[in-house]
Amino acid sequence: MGIPFLSKAQEPSLDDIHAQQERRPSAAEAIAADRQRKSVSDKKVTGASQITVRQSIVPVSLVTILFFLWGFAYGLLDVLNSRFQTALNITQGQSSGLQGAYFGAYFIGPLTYSGWFVRRFGYRYTFMLGLSIYCVGALMFWPSAVKRSFAGFCGSMFIVGSGLSTLETSANPYIAVCGPPRWSEFRLELAQSFQAVGSVVAPVLASYVIFKNIGEDGKSLESVQWVYLGIAAFVGLLAVVFYFSPIPEVTDADMADQAEMTQAETGYVDKPLSKQYTLFWGVAAQFSYVGAQVAIAGYFINYYTQARPDLNVKIAQKQGANFYAIAQALFAIGRFAAAFLMWFTKPRWILLVFQTAIMVFISLAIAISGPKDGANWSGLSMLMMVLFFESCIFPTIFTLSIRGLGRHTKRGASFIVSSICGGAVVPAILGNVADIIGTRKAMVVPLSFFIIAWSFPIYLNLFKGKELDAYRESKVGLEDHQPEKSTALTMDEASLEKGEGIETSQCEVSPMRSL
Repeated sequence: MGIPFLSKAQEPSLDDIHAQQERRPSAAEAIAADRQRKSVSDKKVTGASQITVRQSIVPVSLVTILFFLWGFAYGLLDVLNSRFQTALNITQGQSSGLQGAYFGAYFIGPLTYSGWFVRRFGYRYTFMLGLSIYCVGALMFWPSAVKRSFAGFCGSMFIVGSGLSTLETSANPYIAVCGPPRWSEFRLELAQSFQAVGSVVAPVLASYVIFKNIGEDGKSLESVQWVYLGIAAFVGLLAVVFYFSPIPEVTDADMADQAEMTQAETGYVDKPLSKQYTLFWGVAAQFSYVGAQVAIAGYFINYYTQARPDLNVKIAQKQGANFYAIAQALFAIGRFAAAFLMWFTKPRWILLVFQTAIMVFISLAIAISGPKDGANWSGLSMLMMVLFFESCIFPTIFTLSIRGLGRHTKRGASFIVSSICGGAVVPAILGNVADIIGTRKAMVVPLSFFIIAWSFPIYLNLFKGKELDAYRESKVGLEDHQPEKSTALTMDEASLEKGEGIETSQCEVSPMRSL
């Protein structure tokens, strides 16, 4: 029978998909079906593979709210990291336990319950599940603050991370697939721009509202209790809203249908999941990139504090939170700028340029030491530029990694979301290295992981350009588009067509039927 979490039984086969293409449902039917609020089998072609831009506006806008929500939670995490060092008398290495708990949940959830849940019950109910788990985790911050327990905070953060990882397992692929494939990268980049806005708002509120009254010794945690109580109330209400929202389901059968239509001219090859090498390279790149990004964000305030030897620690931490907000604003601006560029330029080119710029600026942030007794403004500005160019990396790696997965889209998306657990690994390494050699020099740790992530856009541009460009040029989901006849090949059929063991004329292929 196998383990339900890891079972492939829910995935459709090509035969399942082709049997339904004699009369393919329209996108309008897929939109209308969302009113039933019933879970849809992943083996059913609903017609959602052809949703137009106009039809996708409402569901995509609703899901974009979730991106702001976890951007806010992520922004608070980075401030809590430095705040707990003072309030609970812990080291930089110990404070990384928050990142470890938060991002450790990303490794467990997508590969087990949330990955299975989205395939079994669909996107709508996965959104509700993630919000409910997030609500429970936020409520747990109250007793943790009362007991002043760092272990309790880590446990609460693990539950919060479990909820948010469940949301990411559903929201990221949903934004990517809900609408014409031509604009997939643009949609996710734009939606995640609002996540970046949440990351800007959180440290500003933390500096001027949440941690404004922290006591003379800076050790009060009362404000933390009330902030997370408010978050719990909001996400609980949002879970109810999503039950009544128009969220058309996009199944793996729909994605296989869309992949065949998109690659009608080049010839779509259906590969088993184990042979989706671009996906696995993307998982490794995402693990490395997210780990490095989280490490830099988590220790930005520490970098600022050590770059300002002319200030006492309390003042430097408060100013550091302000400068971190500016850096996050640059991050948000970078995402909007990248989204704008993706409307005109190939995403694989943008990914390569932005990741190359990251390598340059983080190297400068490490190399520039600044005056001995004065502010190291040059190093700080270089580190802030790193955040600007980090902006588009996560969503672009995500969308380019799931291109062409077809019937494996939801499982593949779960693997990519699970790779976010890199945020639990790299900050811990950086924190412990920083305790020994200082935060500035310790930035060589994220640099080494950025190098691994940098290999992915190089690979895409050298070897996958033609396949990716087919999606960029696709007319599927555009109002004036009618599905073409296309041909889908299994791996064995593709080998036969290349002449391996039998003449091409003897090959049988599965027809793609038009309306």
